[in-house]
Amino acid sequence: MKFPNHVIHRRHRGSRTFMDGAAATTAIKFVRDRGLDHAVEREKNLRPLLNVKNLIKSEPSKSLPISIIAQNKDSLKIPSRPIEFIRKYPSVFHEFLPGGIGIHPHIKLTQEVLDIDVDEHLVYESDSYRQLVADRLLKLLMISRMNKIPINILDKLKWDLGLPQNYLKTLVPDFPDCFRVVGSNESGQLELVCWSDELAVSILEKKAMEGGSGYSKGMPLAFPVKFSKGFEMDKKVKKWWDDWQKLPYVSPYENALHLSPKTDESDKWAAAVLHEILNLFVAKKAERDDVLCIGEYLGIRSRFKRVLLHHPHIFYLSSKIGTYTVVLKEAYKRGLLIENNPLMNIRNRYLHLMHTVKEHGKDISMSSGTNQEKKAASNASKKVAGDDDSEEENNGVSVTFSGSETENGDSDEEEDRFKGGRRGSREAVAVSRRRRTATTSKRKNGDLKTHLGDGEGERAIGRRHSRTKPKVPQPLNASTNVHRRSQQRSSS
Repeated sequence: MKFPNHVIHRRHRGSRTFMDGAAATTAIKFVRDRGLDHAVEREKNLRPLLNVKNLIKSEPSKSLPISIIAQNKDSLKIPSRPIEFIRKYPSVFHEFLPGGIGIHPHIKLTQEVLDIDVDEHLVYESDSYRQLVADRLLKLLMISRMNKIPINILDKLKWDLGLPQNYLKTLVPDFPDCFRVVGSNESGQLELVCWSDELAVSILEKKAMEGGSGYSKGMPLAFPVKFSKGFEMDKKVKKWWDDWQKLPYVSPYENALHLSPKTDESDKWAAAVLHEILNLFVAKKAERDDVLCIGEYLGIRSRFKRVLLHHPHIFYLSSKIGTYTVVLKEAYKRGLLIENNPLMNIRNRYLHLMHTVKEHGKDISMSSGTNQEKKAASNASKKVAGDDDSEEENNGVSVTFSGSETENGDSDEEEDRFKGGRRGSREAVAVSRRRRTATTSKRKNGDLKTHLGDGEGERAIGRRHSRTKPKVPQPLNASTNVHRRSQQRSSS
């Protein structure tokens, strides 16, 4: 096994400023970022949906009884009753009774989701993407302690790293010069075979070198930051932050465990490690428990927690899907991922299909629009499914935000990416409002007629209208006066 001949150790005299202990919690205020919350919440049910999709596809008949899906609810990570979850997405799952007999309903996939699945497999099988995933694994192994990672940790990070389903058999054997599996697949480890100096460069170092700033290892290197709208920093925190940014940058591929755990130098190295790991993930975000899991294996779990507390302008912590999600702020703009990734493009297509329903043969998108538009599209979804299951709660925040709710407003890029169907949704809302108004009016008039009789009911309706809209006397003109005098003569 070939590794570098030297490991750089820098003997900085560690120091901790006023950001010790409880001072950090009071000095740095957490500010919610609606754009990043939107990015997290948008993918709320994507993982369990794809888990069910893969399970159905693995069956020879390409269908499954709902009872089997219910038995595997926990492993599939379905957040609600399986039948409710299935009926929530009629554009993805089709419910049917085999042979027309009254047994447990079966579930199969629609042709639309099967088409996306074909494109997804083409991405996984392409040489360029396989090399990209191999480089991610290689960089993660070079960061890790002893250049090994347990398979069970990699399985937790499989979604974030964009690994194929059976990566140990379809991907790892094709790169014997990079890594290998040691031990059994279940309790074994993925081990680094050969160190790569070319890949042992962090994303921050690479950008600094490409920028022509004359950067060399050991020089101060500042982290890019994005302050959420409404974030304020007092003078003491600002001075501490400026001094922290000027500290020497220790690469995440260097061994810096010699640094005292409770120093600013150690925290900056831990921030560099977390920053590099999040950059290896396809969505530049991951659940906090998974981040702390890899941090515990690296022996810096407590440092990761301190970094998340001290630097919310670098790493955002969202709580929008019932768990905490760590988001790399610089990777997003107005709630959208900046980097173009082939696998994320496929996932976005799944998201668009999830939030698309059919009404009278027309597609209606639920991925954008106001809350009223989404309610109308949701009602159409319930009608197609033939079930009265209730709408899922969104923890007080809608799945998508209007322009006034996101940071700096919503962009047209989101509508292009998700093929937003605002026009169809608005038509559905207009039709729903007209029907609701007509039904309410008929119901009230019918109730009056029922209780008062035909004649009395009509007079009561007339009196009710006269109260709400009084008659305005018309002005008298010359023709009116002549008509009245002629009537008086004839009567006399």
